[in-house]
Amino acid sequence: MRFLYAFIAGGLFGAGLFVSGMTDTSKVQGWLDVFGDWDPTLAFVMGGAILPMAIAWLLTKGRQPLVGGSFPTPPEPKIGRNLVVGSVLFGAGWGLAGLCPGPAIASLSYGGWPHWVFFVAMLVGMAAAPKLRQQLDKAVPAA
Repeated sequence: MRFLYAFIAGGLFGAGLFVSGMTDTSKVQGWLDVFGDWDPTLAFVMGGAILPMAIAWLLTKGRQPLVGGSFPTPPEPKIGRNLVVGSVLFGAGWGLAGLCPGPAIASLSYGGWPHWVFFVAMLVGMAAAPKLRQQLDKAVPAA
C-alpha cells in the first residue's frame, strides 16, 4: 500500500511540474532572466509550493504518517557554509540548465538527450558532493 501512495504522490508531483511549466527549460530560464525578457509566472508556482508546505509543517506536529515511519523534522534555520555552498551550486545548475532535480526526473521521458545528460551530471554531482564536502571541511574547518 505504501508503494501505491508513493506512486500516486509522485505522479501528482510530476504532473504539477509539467502543468506549471517547471519542466520547460526556456520557461525556467525566462524566470531567471530578470534583466532581459523576464517571465514572472513561476513566482506563482513557488508561492503555490511554499504556502501548502508551511501548512503541512504545522499539521505534522505530534502526528504520525498513515503508512508508517515519521515525518521529517523541519530544516535547521541556521545559515552556514553548507547551506550557502549548496545553494550556490544548486542555483548555478538551475540557471545553466533550466532544470532542478524534480523537473529533471519528470522530463526524462520526453525531454530528449539533453535532459539525460543533465540527469547523469546531477547524479555524478550528488555522488561527489560528500567527498568534496569532506575535503572542504579538512581544508577550511567550519567556524
